Amino acid sequence: MTSTSLRLRLIVIILLPLLLIAAVVGAWQVREARDTAAYIFDRSLLTTALAVAGDIARSGGDALSIETRDRLADTSGGPVYYHAFAPDGIFVTGFSTPPVPVGLTRVPEGEIVYYDAIYHGRIVRAVRVHDVTTIGPISGVFTHTVWQDVALRNAFVRDLVARSFIVIAVLIGTVGLVVWFGVSLGLRPLLTLEDAISKRSSDDLSPIQRPVPPEARGLVRRLNSLFSQVESALTNQTNLISNAAHQLRNPLAGVLAMAEAVASAPTPAAARARTGELLSAARRASDLANKLLTLERVHAAPPDALNRSVDLTQIVADVGDDFRAAAQAAGVCLTCTIPDAPVLAIADEVMIREAIANLVDNALKHGGDGLSAIDVTLDRDEGDAVITVVDDGVGLDPADVAIVLARFGQARGGQGSGLGLSIADAVADRHGGALSVDTSGQGLRVVFRVPLA
Repeated sequence: MTSTSLRLRLIVIILLPLLLIAAVVGAWQVREARDTAAYIFDRSLLTTALAVAGDIARSGGDALSIETRDRLADTSGGPVYYHAFAPDGIFVTGFSTPPVPVGLTRVPEGEIVYYDAIYHGRIVRAVRVHDVTTIGPISGVFTHTVWQDVALRNAFVRDLVARSFIVIAVLIGTVGLVVWFGVSLGLRPLLTLEDAISKRSSDDLSPIQRPVPPEARGLVRRLNSLFSQVESALTNQTNLISNAAHQLRNPLAGVLAMAEAVASAPTPAAARARTGELLSAARRASDLANKLLTLERVHAAPPDALNRSVDLTQIVADVGDDFRAAAQAAGVCLTCTIPDAPVLAIADEVMIREAIANLVDNALKHGGDGLSAIDVTLDRDEGDAVITVVDDGVGLDPADVAIVLARFGQARGGQGSGLGLSIADAVADRHGGALSVDTSGQGLRVVFRVPLA
C-alpha cells in the first residue's frame, strides 16, 4: 500500500484551512454584497422619489426638472419608473400603471414603504412615499411610487462578488505556489539525506554524519542507533561463528578419531572399550554446541519473550534437583535455599533456567579437588531477585574474572566449554540485570540479579 507524498500532505494541511476560510469569507462577501446593493439601490430609489415629489409640488404636476429626468433615466445604472396620484386617487403624472406587490393585496401603510413587486412580468423594487402637498384646489396626501428592475441590482451584486472571488482566488493561488516551493525547499535536506543513504553499500553501517534540520535529527539518531545495533549483531554473529568453528573443531576431531578407532578395533572387546571414549567425546561436542545455541538464543531473543512473569523459586528448585545426583557422585553437598513465597520476575523461563544451570555446572566442573559444598540461594534485594551460587572450591584470581566472563574463556584448563559464566552474564544483561563475581572469600561467589515483576 503506497502512502501519500509528504509534500502533498504538507500542502493539503496548509491549504485546506485556507480554502475553508476562503469559503467562509466568500459566503460572508456574498451576503455583504447583497446588503450593500440593497442599501445603495433603496437609497437611490428614495432620493429619486423625493425629487419627483418635490418637482410635482413645485410645478403643479406638470413637469419634472432636468436633474430629476436625468436621475430617472440612469439611476444606479438603469432606468427608473414613477407614478403619482392625488388624495382622491386621481392620476397626476408618471406611468399609468404602478407595480403590483408580490404576495400582497395592497401596499403596507407608512410614510416610506419599500416592497418587491411585479411590473409587466418582471420583478422590480419599489418605494412608495406619502407627501402632504397642495396642487391647485387639491390639498392632502399625495402618493408617489418609484420602481426599478431588480436585474440591475442583481448584476451589481454579481459584479461585486465576482471581483471578490477573483481576489480570493488569486490570493489562494499565490499562497499555493509559495507553499509548493516552500515545502520543496524545506524537504530538500531530507531528499539529500535519502539520496546519501541510497548510495551506501549494503555493508556500510557507519553513522550518518550529514547535517540535517532539527526536526530530522531524531530520525537520524534513531537510524544511527539502528545501524550500530545491526553492526553489533553482525559482529557478534561473526565472532560466534568464528569461535564456534574453532572450538568445535577439536571435539569433532576427537569424535572422528574415536569413531575411526572403534571401526578399526581388532576385537569386539577393544571396540566396546573405545565406544565409551567415543560417547564421552560426542557428549562434550553436543554440550558445547548446545551452549553455543543457548548463547545465540539469548542475544537474538525477541522483546516479547522477556515480558512473561515466571516464578524463580520453582526454577531454582528444579535446577537443584537436576544437579543433585551429579553433585553426590562427585562428593559435593548441593543445597538450595529458597523463600516460601513465590519470587516473580519478568523474564524468559528457559533463559533463566539455563543461566542458573550453567552457574551450578561451572561450580561443579571448576571447583577443583577440594570442592565439598555448593549453596544456591534465592532472595529479594530492593527491586531485584538475587540468585547467589557459592562454592568452597579453589576459587579464582581477581585478574581472571574478565577472562572467565568472556566466550570460551577459562582461567585454568578443564573439561568445561568456557561458556557457562558468559551465558549467565548475557542472560542477566538481556533482562536488565547484572552478574558479579566475588573472589574475596574462600572459593567463588557468583551473584545473578534480574528485576522483580
